[in-house]
Amino acid sequence: MYDFDDQTFSDLHKDAYGFRPRGHEYNTATPARKQEIWVQIVDDLEAAQIEEARQEQEAIAEFEVWVQQVIELGARNRETALRWMANENVFHHSQDIEHWVWKQGILFTDYGRDLLKELQGIVVFSNGTKYF
Repeated sequence: MYDFDDQTFSDLHKDAYGFRPRGHEYNTATPARKQEIWVQIVDDLEAAQIEEARQEQEAIAEFEVWVQQVIELGARNRETALRWMANENVFHHSQDIEHWVWKQGILFTDYGRDLLKELQGIVVFSNGTKYF
């Protein structure tokens, strides 16, 4: 039994490898070979997702270490530490905050989304206004 889907092959390939296939043998393969290719790409996608999750958890742990180090240097609490950490940058609008969190490798995690909300209440933009 085959479970490949010609309509979503390109999307699956992009999710697994980061780019759409061009001139891939899948397009002219037999149904049996298409199934083999499909299974391999699904396996590769699962492996990539596991590795991405591992990297995200590592990035969160590293970020938390950084926060703790700044607290130990005198920030006294998390909010002050985040303010000091963020003050190394110039923020012109909310996308700059997102970019800063993205550079930490954690934007697309629950932790990153919570951190983004936290920073929106802390960061002062280059024109002197707060996010609110």
